Amino acid sequence: MHAPGDDQWGYEKPEERWLPVHTVETILLSVISMLADPNRESPANVDAAKMMRDDYAAFKKKVAACVRKSQEE
Repeated sequence: MHAPGDDQWGYEKPEERWLPVHTVETILLSVISMLADPNRESPANVDAAKMMRDDYAAFKKKVAACVRKSQEE
């Protein structure tokens, strides 16, 4: 999260910037939305996005393995 105002590095559009009106509920809704419909044009994890695009079955298998591992910890 960044301070309000213009993004000096040009990474974020004004509508993507943090606003103090956001609540836990709006943040959770945003996370759910991103998980349900990931932006394949601007992924946070390029390797995962490439695997998702090129080999969806392997991607799902790797995600399931990561979930199982995190549940064990």
